[in-house]
Amino acid sequence: MTMRKERITSLLAALDRHRIYVLLALVFAIMPLVAHGFGTVNNLTTVLKSSCLNATVAIGFTLVLICGELDLTIGATLTLGAMLTIGLQPHLGRPGSFLVAVAAGALVGLCNGLIVTKARVNSFIATLGSMTILQGIIYIYSHGASVSVTGPADFRLADFLEKPFVPLLTPRVLITVALVAFAQGVLTWTRTGRNFFLVGGNRETAWFSGVNPARYVVGAFVVSGVSAAVGGALFSLSMCSATSNLGTGCLMDVIAATIVGGTAMTGGKGSVLRSAFAVLTFTAMFNGFNGMGFPSELKILIAGLVLALVVIHEAAAARRHDRARGRRPMLMEELRRKAPPQEKESRT
Repeated sequence: MTMRKERITSLLAALDRHRIYVLLALVFAIMPLVAHGFGTVNNLTTVLKSSCLNATVAIGFTLVLICGELDLTIGATLTLGAMLTIGLQPHLGRPGSFLVAVAAGALVGLCNGLIVTKARVNSFIATLGSMTILQGIIYIYSHGASVSVTGPADFRLADFLEKPFVPLLTPRVLITVALVAFAQGVLTWTRTGRNFFLVGGNRETAWFSGVNPARYVVGAFVVSGVSAAVGGALFSLSMCSATSNLGTGCLMDVIAATIVGGTAMTGGKGSVLRSAFAVLTFTAMFNGFNGMGFPSELKILIAGLVLALVVIHEAAAARRHDRARGRRPMLMEELRRKAPPQEKESRT
């Protein structure tokens, strides 16, 4: 009976660890049956392209969350990156405007990181203020309007980024896959990547291990700003335009995907790859809902319910872990096995 219970517990734990892959498989198994046209090559290509923006932004946001912090500026930063990439093209050219956009994202991340580490302001409050400032800068720069480019070379680049090389895979999708794979590789196989988890898990332990927690937190915010700006820049280049409200819905979508993907809000646990798969899962799910004719309000409600269930589950799991910390359920059995023969006979 005990062995069976342990097997069930281990199976449930494995399902919980890999829940995003299970959810992704369910979405792609069910949606072709209930949503008209979901399984076509054109629609799946659309799903992948639609996932690129949030998946790129989720790279840096996941890293910040692994460090135990929060970055609310990702939506405004991606909008700023998109605006600068398109708006500065007539003056700096496409490469120059792209570099300025990426540098602006890095500067936003650097400022956030320094405020959090040096001024010791809570990251929620610090990035909330930065987000408000960025939104003001964006509206001043754009006057609340969109910016666009209409040159033949711009349209050729947009067609190149959006046209599949092979079925399903466009250049922008391949760039996103490369960025996600690189970030996940750094986190998994390098000492620097493992130090991010150490900082998020226990900063005192990280400090005694010779790791400077402040440096890694600042670095995480810089990566978050860069990834958000790159995502916005690539999206604007593929559309030949940028709007002042481009990143409005990005923040909640990325937060939901990152948490559902298994990144702990308390830090020390997370995966860029799983965050990207979570973005793909939500995008595919919403695409299927569109095919079924669901209103946008219902889609938001379902996404919120999924996120709420995962957060409640994570909180309950953390509470169970804290209560069971240090316990040894098989302690009496271990003592019985280690006891001398005469003691065993007296106990029986």
